[in-house]
Amino acid sequence: MKNENGNINVADVDTELVEKIPTATQMGKVYQRLIFDTALPHESEVDGIIRVYNDPICKVIDNYNCSAYYEPSYVIARAYQNGGF
Repeated sequence: MKNENGNINVADVDTELVEKIPTATQMGKVYQRLIFDTALPHESEVDGIIRVYNDPICKVIDNYNCSAYYEPSYVIARAYQNGGF
């Protein structure tokens, strides 16, 4: 599986660090929580999706060789607000 730019292979993981790659549904839940946890006043869900998906933190969350994906949602939201992990 590659992202739309074709330059990241999300299945290329260190199997000593990651036993199982998260499913699309699991990743969707992570991003859904981040979108709602960081929602701006009067922001639509669509605008929230665009805001979060265009943030550099997505590259960190999508890197399964680090622990960002596995962090509790409040830690991910705080990292987003602070500009990174």
